Amino acid sequence: MTDWITQAPPAAQTYLEGRRLDEVECIISDLPGIARGKAVPASKFAKQEYFHLPDSIFYQTITGDWGEAAGADGFIEKDMILRPDMSTASAAPWTGDWTLQVIHDAFDRKGNAVACSPRNVLRRVVELYRAKGWKPVVAPEMEFYLVARNIDPAKEIEPMMGRSGRPAAARQAYSMTAVDEFGPVIDDIYDFAEAQGFEIDGITQEGGAGQLEINLRHGDPIKLADEVFYFKRLIREAALRHDCFATFMAKPIANEPGSAMHIHHSVLDIETGKNIFSGPQGGETDAFFHFIGGLQHHLPAAIAVMAPYVNSYRRYTRDHAAPINLEWGRDNRTTGIRIPLSGPEARRVENRLAGMDCNPYLCIAASLACGYLGLVNEERPDKQFRGDAYEGEPDIPRVMGEALDLFENAPELHAILGSEFARVYSIVKRAEYDEFLQVISPWEREHLLLNV
Repeated sequence: MTDWITQAPPAAQTYLEGRRLDEVECIISDLPGIARGKAVPASKFAKQEYFHLPDSIFYQTITGDWGEAAGADGFIEKDMILRPDMSTASAAPWTGDWTLQVIHDAFDRKGNAVACSPRNVLRRVVELYRAKGWKPVVAPEMEFYLVARNIDPAKEIEPMMGRSGRPAAARQAYSMTAVDEFGPVIDDIYDFAEAQGFEIDGITQEGGAGQLEINLRHGDPIKLADEVFYFKRLIREAALRHDCFATFMAKPIANEPGSAMHIHHSVLDIETGKNIFSGPQGGETDAFFHFIGGLQHHLPAAIAVMAPYVNSYRRYTRDHAAPINLEWGRDNRTTGIRIPLSGPEARRVENRLAGMDCNPYLCIAASLACGYLGLVNEERPDKQFRGDAYEGEPDIPRVMGEALDLFENAPELHAILGSEFARVYSIVKRAEYDEFLQVISPWEREHLLLNV
């Protein structure tokens, strides 16, 4: 790997021009989407073709506890072989020295892809599409809040202080003045993104107090998931420079909208390069409706992956910009499945269910898996919904336990995502949910202590 820098993307090479690289962060996503790995001197990275981490990183809950998911061998923490994907080499411009990050792929000692690695799960789904002659294309939208520093879990989360000296205001969607309140943070987000070679399609103010949205250009699902994975860290680091926190919780502030990761999907025919959702005359194809049908029929079982925490289900409330059912409609933001305005070439399907607290690899994989099942099973959607879908009946799980029940009883979905991943994910999430249920909330103490 002596010439490894020449294999890095142009943005990484530009970042290092005239500079001495000090360190390389060798990273991989765990189930929650946290970067795990090692930081090594650049000179050592140049000499290594792989490094080791124990497979137990995929059995860890968000709290640092462990799910009993090790399998027949027991919890012996076998070493995985992690190999760098040099196409992901990216600057870490917030560090004090010159540092690159490189995402790695996980293999076992026989060279097989580790089934629980989120990036491998997504690659598995993409390869199923390719085996059918299809190329999936996605475009994620990332919503998040900039909030005041909060070091006391018992204290409610509050909006950050803007440059005017006033807290960020709610209900200012698309306001440029509101965006200007966060100007210094946004400037750093743009600078960091440029150093990392990421193209931002736009930043807008959303409806919540201190809530922003970043849109990314459409492209390859694995590449886009890598970018979201990187962006979460980038945005957090930009916020810390300005004495605030960036949070990707699905519902961080009561009575404010939640944060979603809407995913736009289209599918190209590999041989022709044409969008299979549009016919020769520009009309909507059977494949278009089958993809929608797949989302409608299989998303209930996949929601445990797209809404992975107890807090995630607080987002699904009427009139708070999040869906409560799986209706589909054209240019209708009240439905869970939306068909945006577009020409035939750009015809796409938007999944509005996913929360921004998801692991981007797993969320995109699960969403694509639902669409894939619709395509191969030729599933038809319900009749298009017209009007306000919030007036319809809810059909989305309201609690994590219910969502896990649906996920655990979805063999078709497991076959697409991988049965070993499904087994481990279920065990880890059950452990997390059980841990949450041991916590007595302030609401319970306030209303039940003396009244029941």
